[in-house]
Formats: sequence, structure tokens, C-alpha cells
Amino acid sequence: MKVGESIVEIYEVKEEDMPKCFPRPMPVLSTPSMISMIERASMKLAQKFLPEGKTTVGTRVDVRHLRPAPIGAKVEVHSKLVKVEGRKLEFEVKVLYGGKEIGVGRHERYIVDAERFASKEKSS
Repeated sequence: MKVGESIVEIYEVKEEDMPKCFPRPMPVLSTPSMISMIERASMKLAQKFLPEGKTTVGTRVDVRHLRPAPIGAKVEVHSKLVKVEGRKLEFEVKVLYGGKEIGVGRHERYIVDAERFASKEKSS
């Protein structure tokens, strides 16, 4: 895995991606849904370079949500690996809608043994 590797994933904003905390429906992409898209794209990028049995888990997200994207919009999630320190991976991320940035920031993931991590979760 090399610094500079990148991925672009396209996601459609769906009704389940709307904010859930408002008293009336807001037909736009929620921040938690945008973060989920960022995590999925970054995990997919990392997974291309990991051996079988290894995966990554998200440990930090520092993202600004700049503009709305409506239900039905196609958003581009760009994730670029900018730092590797042992098992720690850092990604520069941005989300675009209509060619404009709607989200920007950083995301951190750690490489873990998938089976061992899953067994820790069961014992918690």
C-alpha cells in the first residue's frame, strides 16, 4: 500500500440518507450518511491492498459538511491515502455534488485481523 493511492466511488443519496433528528423531513444528505460513504470508500481502497484475513476499522473522522445534496443526487466520494504509520492509515477525503465540494476532511483507519477483531466484539 503506497501513499498517493486513491479511489472515487459514486453513491446515490437515498431517503434513508436523510437527517433523522429534525421534526420535519429534510430531503438532503445527512452528515452521518456522508461520513458512512467516506468510510466505505476509504475501506474499499485499503482492502485492495490487504492480505486475506485483514481489514480496517475507522478510528477518526474530521470532516466539514459544506453544502446540501438532495435525495436522488449522485455524489462522488474521493479518498486518497496520504499517510501510513505501521497499521495506521490516514486518508484525505472529499465529497462532490455537481462538481462542487460538499464535504472535505480527513479519515483515519487501522489495519486489524478481521477474525480476532470480530471475536473481541462478541466478548464485549
